[in-house]
Amino acid sequence: MGGRARFLCVEKYMSDVLTSLEELIGNYLGAERLELDDLEMLGQGSGRILRVVIDGADVGVDHLAELSRGISRLLDHESDLDGSYTLEVTSPGLERRLRRPAHYSKSIGKEVTVKTRVEIDGERRHEGALIASDDDGLLVDVEGEARRIEFDQVKTCLLYTSDAADESS
Repeated sequence: MGGRARFLCVEKYMSDVLTSLEELIGNYLGAERLELDDLEMLGQGSGRILRVVIDGADVGVDHLAELSRGISRLLDHESDLDGSYTLEVTSPGLERRLRRPAHYSKSIGKEVTVKTRVEIDGERRHEGALIASDDDGLLVDVEGEARRIEFDQVKTCLLYTSDAADESS
């Protein structure tokens, strides 16, 4: 099997594993009245990190530590995740990275900074209020003008909470 084909098989396998982990961890957190905000596997081999981002009311450091232990036990007994990895359980923080359509939908009306892969209206950086989002992209109010950005054009998108805006002032 060629290198490219082997890579695609590994990529498909990880995609399937992450999808099953999203369901497993999402159900666990749902029972705790919390939301799985994001899940990603970073790195390769023994240096892999499984990052679980949890959102909800009153998610402090002690609560995250307790959830980390619970998720670790859950993964040890019920997941198809092979090999070694480091489990990282965290909350989104003051500057939230928006990656999924659901992230955009729940952030409508909030301030975002979007960096794009290509120029849109002569710019690659777009700051303003998130007006709308759908399955294909988002609409940002940039200095009073609605700017449409497709998801495949987005390099990064950060949501700034009012606390983060206050700290940067």
